[in-house]
Amino acid sequence: MVLKVLLVITIVLQCFAAVVALRLTKVTKYNMAWILLTLALLLLVIRRLAEFLPYISDFKPQDFRLFFVWMGVFTSLFLATGVFLIQKVFTYIRKVEAETRDAEKRFLNAIIQAEERERRNLAKELHDGLGPLLSTVKISLSSLNQQARNPEEQENMQNTEMLLDEAIRSLREISNNLSPHVLIDFGLARALKGFINKINTTRTIRISFTTNILDERFDPNTEVVIYRVVCELINNTIKHANASRADIDLQHRNREMMISYTDNGSGFDVARIKEDPGHGMGFSNVFSRINSLQGKVDLSSEQGHGTHVQIRIPI
Repeated sequence: MVLKVLLVITIVLQCFAAVVALRLTKVTKYNMAWILLTLALLLLVIRRLAEFLPYISDFKPQDFRLFFVWMGVFTSLFLATGVFLIQKVFTYIRKVEAETRDAEKRFLNAIIQAEERERRNLAKELHDGLGPLLSTVKISLSSLNQQARNPEEQENMQNTEMLLDEAIRSLREISNNLSPHVLIDFGLARALKGFINKINTTRTIRISFTTNILDERFDPNTEVVIYRVVCELINNTIKHANASRADIDLQHRNREMMISYTDNGSGFDVARIKEDPGHGMGFSNVFSRINSLQGKVDLSSEQGHGTHVQIRIPI
């Protein structure tokens, strides 16, 4: 009785395995290895059913001994060949995963390029459209200031002209932040030096920058991504780290761009950032931008011990 129950359980399990294998045949694009394994499972189900028939009928397995022998031969052959060829299934899975990753990277790259195009267009509109208009207003205001008849009118005109100068400076700064002209005209190293010098003049933090790149130029998309990433790291340090110093090292060697960024700030829990990217949107942007260039980011930080970021990008 126990053997009968075990045989029934075995038949049910093997039938379930055979049905699952049949359903997955289409998913594996009718791969020969999977077809052979499925046939082997079906033969095993038939063999178990034949073994169960004597319990419910007058069927005698010994009358079909030769048939069972050949069934066992084919089952073993199908299993051995299927296992040998199963590597093709794993190769196919790896290929699909690689294609998916490449598609994601192309998608990220397209988003970043579209974002940069919009930034450039907006910066151009501000610089070429609103900029000349404000300059014209300033010229007209200067003319009116010369015609002012009393000191009070002159003072009001001078104050207005000062505000207008501040508006023009702010407009230039906004336009440059949207699309850095130094980056476009002179390259990555000059643009980063200019940005870091502006930060250092505020005396909120002291940033050291070293590089072996002089006037060397790279792919425009690569330059923009690296520039945005370094700026993002600096902004994160200023806003959240309460640091007094940051060190940046940018090196290009062996067809690889290496960026080392370190600050002496308060640090944070890296695991929390990885588990919940919403708590670190700045670093989420860094990861996505570097990923679009097929680069790697190594982030390490501890509470009270600052932050270190190591980035490698193939050039």
